[in-house]
Amino acid sequence: MADILKIYPDDPNPKAIQRVVDVLKKGGVIIYPTDTVYSFGCDVTKVRALERIARIKEIKLEKSNFSIIFYDLSHLADYTKQVDTATYKILKRCLPGAFTFILEANNIIPKLFKSKRKTIGIRIPDNNIPREIVKELGNPIVATSVHDDDEIIEYTTDPELIKEKYDHLVDLIIDGGFGDNDASTVVDLSNGEIDIIREGKGNIDIL
Repeated sequence: MADILKIYPDDPNPKAIQRVVDVLKKGGVIIYPTDTVYSFGCDVTKVRALERIARIKEIKLEKSNFSIIFYDLSHLADYTKQVDTATYKILKRCLPGAFTFILEANNIIPKLFKSKRKTIGIRIPDNNIPREIVKELGNPIVATSVHDDDEIIEYTTDPELIKEKYDHLVDLIIDGGFGDNDASTVVDLSNGEIDIIREGKGNIDIL
């Protein structure tokens, strides 16, 4: 049975954030809110936790397209190859925000995801809950959307319904209020050009 923990995005309680971090440090899997939809997450350095999320989503880890969440851009170089000035300006302009930017990955990503991945999606959500978790943890957390079985509603946005469905599969669920039903805008910058893969909540006009 997963615990459900109420955290307010406007002013996340430090004790509550620490409780989440303790779960992540032990290799736990959480469900948390972002500025778009609710997401599964774990410490990106915990490979067994990554594998658990892949099993929940019924995919193989090496075939996953999980993104990672940063607090800010200062740790970008730990997981990606060096970005040029034009790319950095786009990131700086759009983040925090409802974008996933695909960048060239460095050598650590294939090791973590047990794959030959050459790119990684990065997010800095405009939501204090995941950012404070990452800041306190000291590592990025994984991000992959909580989908709904409903053919009309693509994402589950109600924390209580999320708990009903995933109670026995994760260790902790953060109730940050109702989530959005629009996913992030996905932009591939890995080839030095702006390639919009999916138009979502992020406003493409600011690119």
